[in-house]
Amino acid sequence: MDPKEQIGKFREVYNSLREEIGKVIVGQDAIVDGTLNALFANGHVLLEGVPGLGKTLLVRTLSQVLDLSFNRIQFTPDLMPADVLGTNMVHETDDGKRAFEFQHGPIFAHLVLADEINRATP
Repeated sequence: MDPKEQIGKFREVYNSLREEIGKVIVGQDAIVDGTLNALFANGHVLLEGVPGLGKTLLVRTLSQVLDLSFNRIQFTPDLMPADVLGTNMVHETDDGKRAFEFQHGPIFAHLVLADEINRATP
């Protein structure tokens, strides 16, 4: 596929994503474009704003449109690393023995929303 075809295909996919997200997120074109640009550039996004602007809805919608897993981490002063990463839990096997099994934390998702990070301890 030559570069012009690749650019055309990318534009088609990008516009399709914008259209699908636009069905849910209305009036936030600049934020949607910035988020998609960061995603395609393999980057991260910092969304700041007062409650009710649709930040969580945007990330959740993006994960649904792209069929990606999504988790949200609510940061609080008492948040522990295991709350983010996960922990080993003891469980009983079929033969009655006990074994450790790792329970994945919310960080193990394609898209992770770190909400209220300003409330976390330094």
